[in-house]
Amino acid sequence: MASVMVGRLTFTKAEREKLAEVLWLLNWISVVSGLVLVVLGLFLRVEVQRWVELMEEQAILYVPPMLISTGLAACVINFLGVRLSLDCTDLNRFLRWKLLLLPYVCSTFCFTSCILVGALTCFSIHSTLEDSLFVGLRDAMRSYKDTDTPGRCLMKKNLDLLQLHMHCCGNTDHRDWTRIQWVSTRYLDLSSRAVRERLRSNVAGQYLMDGAPFSCCSPLSPWPCIQNQLTNRLVHLGFDRVGQQQNLWSRGCRLALMEHYTGLLRSTGLTVLLVWVFELLVLTGVRYLQTAMENLLLLGDPESESDGWILENSLAQTARSNLGIIKNLGKCYQVEVDPNINTISKKNNLPIDR
Repeated sequence: MASVMVGRLTFTKAEREKLAEVLWLLNWISVVSGLVLVVLGLFLRVEVQRWVELMEEQAILYVPPMLISTGLAACVINFLGVRLSLDCTDLNRFLRWKLLLLPYVCSTFCFTSCILVGALTCFSIHSTLEDSLFVGLRDAMRSYKDTDTPGRCLMKKNLDLLQLHMHCCGNTDHRDWTRIQWVSTRYLDLSSRAVRERLRSNVAGQYLMDGAPFSCCSPLSPWPCIQNQLTNRLVHLGFDRVGQQQNLWSRGCRLALMEHYTGLLRSTGLTVLLVWVFELLVLTGVRYLQTAMENLLLLGDPESESDGWILENSLAQTARSNLGIIKNLGKCYQVEVDPNINTISKKNNLPIDR
């Protein structure tokens, strides 16, 4: 079967040197991009830890470590690529890198694929995050009253801080608070007949109120916050129903957190995609430089033109061939019979393919 080359190009000496210079610049840009990913990962980790107790599955917790590890790997790989791209324009220096180029290209390919997966994760986690926040906020609101229960004593503080900071109320809206008991039983006068009747008025035996916690109150309200008996028109005779959203925040905390995290994940995903583009350009350039220099070794003339390509055969054939070469790297050969090494003749300074 005839081999089918993918992306075959012919390079002159000047073009190979220009390609190396471009790769040098792209590698430095990718190093800086890796540092940006590390910073984004640290920032996202801090933001996630602020409200981590209000999530159930906490799938978003895996994103910051992924960004940090990806950024550090980008810095290491591309810093190595800076040195590699400059040395691979000279045949004598290229021989020192020849055995490492193929593993470097393969590892860069795997790393580039991981970056793409990371970017897609940032965009695809939306539905999982929404479900996690819905269940997490629902359970947190149910624990709002349990200020004396170990493990849940700080839930009231966390929810109050969330509603004050995010300008939100409840899970979907303030009416969520009317469906649960959010006042601790120790603050109820159980000797009161009205309290006992209210506790018996529903199947769950909860003390339900037509109101919401004070942290739902908006400071934009032109009147003192109305947080109790919200639907009783006889109690609040002069209450402007149209402007009720100025009294309690109308936006639910699930929507507020979704907007917050979605904005962070979207900007992070775009940044990771940009890093992926740079890494893809670097990978393509290194592959062209590798194959062009290997063919130059076979020609034996440093000034001549040489062909470079992305794939010499089909993807499966190329993978099998490269895997065989990588396996042979660890074997011990005499210099004269090593199938992986080309040497330079000291007499005429030309490369000789063993």
